[in-house]
Amino acid sequence: MKLGSIIPAPLRKPAKPGESDAGKGAAPADLKISPPERPSDAQRLGERATEAPADVLAWVDQRTAASGLLTGMLYRKVPKGTNWFYTLGSATLFAFIVQTVTGVFLAMFYTPSATQAYASITHINNDVFLGQFVHGMHKWGSSVMVILIFLHMARTFFFGAYKYPRELNWVIGVVLLILTMTMAFTGYLLPFDQRSFWASVVGININGTGPVVGPYLSDFLRAGPEFGATTLARFYAVHMLLIPGAIIALIGAHLYLVAKLGTTAPPWLRGERPKVAAPVSQLDAGVEGDGAPPAR
Repeated sequence: MKLGSIIPAPLRKPAKPGESDAGKGAAPADLKISPPERPSDAQRLGERATEAPADVLAWVDQRTAASGLLTGMLYRKVPKGTNWFYTLGSATLFAFIVQTVTGVFLAMFYTPSATQAYASITHINNDVFLGQFVHGMHKWGSSVMVILIFLHMARTFFFGAYKYPRELNWVIGVVLLILTMTMAFTGYLLPFDQRSFWASVVGININGTGPVVGPYLSDFLRAGPEFGATTLARFYAVHMLLIPGAIIALIGAHLYLVAKLGTTAPPWLRGERPKVAAPVSQLDAGVEGDGAPPAR
């Protein structure tokens, strides 16, 4: 075995011009027998096509510096004892994404009109391809999202994750809970059948009993002093535009704070106390007797 085959290439002594390991000034024998094939234009084009997505991502990352935030989100430290309770936030986010996607498809066929809303829902369920399936996902997904966000808030409260320095993140979570409930309430009227109509009337009247801002909130939701045709348009605008935009902005702030501050360990795991020297009432100086200093 030659020494050159053991030592890595960067550590070898560079050969003189015209010399190589195979022989002085002579090309290796395998190159004479089977010379390397040059890649064809099709092969070069295929290599460029495979490298194109990476080049695009690198171009975007150079201008946005998003890899730092993504790295902090995916490779942050996870406390000991993390379990399935910590997935409730991600599950709520997934439920919101499902609601957004299905809501966009339903909006393509829905008509926010007092005379045509119910007919458009009937058309979605009976005539549109997979319309009933998408409508069912959106209808039951709203209940799933409400349940998940309540469980997520309960986990945060009982685990003490609302304490310093995460108070702001807790406040953002409370606002997200209120917006989720409002989005569920405004979406309930959109089918505009008898049940949704009278349930919305009762809900608006209950809001009107609130102190100070209650009557103004009811007038805002009704789009006037009485429940009428413009109320459906007001609910549709709040449900489709106002609340989802606010939720997306607050979710971004919420995830930023989670990546920055991290997550807390479960309350049943206590941190180990640092080992310190035990208090000593009397030091032994190596002198026999009762330890009293010698008299001078």
